[in-house]
Amino acid sequence: MQDDIYIMAEIGQAHEGSLGLAHSYIDALASSGVNAIKFQVHIAEAESSIYEPFRTIFSYEDLSRMDYWKRMEFSEEEWAGLKSHCELKNLDFVASPFSISALGLLKKIGASRIKIGSGEMSNLLLLSSAGNMATEIILSSGMSSFIELDNAVASVRGKCKLSLLQCTSSYPTGPHQWGLNVIPVLKDRFQIPIGFSDHSGDIFACLAAAATGAEILEFHVTFDQRMFGPDSTSSINIDQVRHLVKGVRQIEVAMKYPVDKADSSDYATLKSIFGKSLAVNNNLDKGHILTLGDLEAKKPAGYGVSAAHYDTVVGRQLKRDLSKWSFLNCSDVL
Repeated sequence: MQDDIYIMAEIGQAHEGSLGLAHSYIDALASSGVNAIKFQVHIAEAESSIYEPFRTIFSYEDLSRMDYWKRMEFSEEEWAGLKSHCELKNLDFVASPFSISALGLLKKIGASRIKIGSGEMSNLLLLSSAGNMATEIILSSGMSSFIELDNAVASVRGKCKLSLLQCTSSYPTGPHQWGLNVIPVLKDRFQIPIGFSDHSGDIFACLAAAATGAEILEFHVTFDQRMFGPDSTSSINIDQVRHLVKGVRQIEVAMKYPVDKADSSDYATLKSIFGKSLAVNNNLDKGHILTLGDLEAKKPAGYGVSAAHYDTVVGRQLKRDLSKWSFLNCSDVL
């Protein structure tokens, strides 16, 4: 990982099994400012069976979840083309395998950045195999307890670069489910880069995570949230990606430059301009005893007693006549 927050836009299944649409997402995101595009690699016969139920009923064309996964498949050559397209656009190609067969396909096309989804965290067979071929693995914590996370991290730690994402497996995820408090807990527990995987359908969760210290951000993207598919309502659109990246980069700068409120030297000129000097609000004669009601504070600073020290002149006698709105100096009082 790099020093800056690493930003991944997940296409997932938003391509709906269309190779052309998958390539269109790469083109659309190329100028958005993200670091990486993430795909999901599904080989239906290897990862699923006719007994797998739908997570949510969404499909008008798939009679079973197994049929849906078959429709999401691309060939090895097609995946190689998608990877090459990402690289042509200076985007990292990141992929989530959901079977050993999918992992083998990724190895064949030279894809070494692997994301392990929340549902696979207890699949130690996949995790161990991924650790042996990947240069970098990103784990997602969505469905896992701390004990399960301990086991998952232990299965790949030391084999390759490793990071972990705070994630809540709810689609879409409400603010009460973001779990931003978990980010520092995971940092302390595992001492590896910690990020945030979002399914909220808006940009706010990732912005909050960036301000909380997330080092990686992942979110689903779609061309339009009204599109067909199980993740559309949990995704953000392409235009929102640009706004999100801009916000993250500004938060990043802010986090790198903490403000020292004990040092106001940078504001010396402004403090002079906006500072206030004491003045009198009426014509006052020599010998007048000043009261609080005689005083006004006028800009700029440095032309009279500082308004911060008004109490040092109250009750003192004027040495000379002062006209209304005249600045009041120490030399004017006994």
